[in-house]
Amino acid sequence: MPERKEEKFMRILVFFDLPTESKFERKCANQFRKFLINDGYFMVQLSVYCRICKGQDTVAKHLNRLKTNLPSKGSIRVLEVTDQQYSRIKILVGSPKKTEKIGKEQLVLF
Repeated sequence: MPERKEEKFMRILVFFDLPTESKFERKCANQFRKFLINDGYFMVQLSVYCRICKGQDTVAKHLNRLKTNLPSKGSIRVLEVTDQQYSRIKILVGSPKKTEKIGKEQLVLF
């Protein structure tokens, strides 16, 4: 039987800038943030959210979910990195949030 390749832990980083001038725009921006939180993302900093995934298949699944929940206006970018790449992040001012320190052990809780 062929040996299964171990799937790498990945991170999806979502960067967004959404309009909030009107009441409707604020509602859309809040709905997008709520979607991210309900889908397992945590806030790294204002308008930057991160989600841990195990393997490329899970990344693809969550990217599809993200695409189906996009607001109609604004700017949204996504970056996929391995957990190892993310661990090399440099914090120049401040300290990591509690959710960042958990790392891939967070998957066990789900």
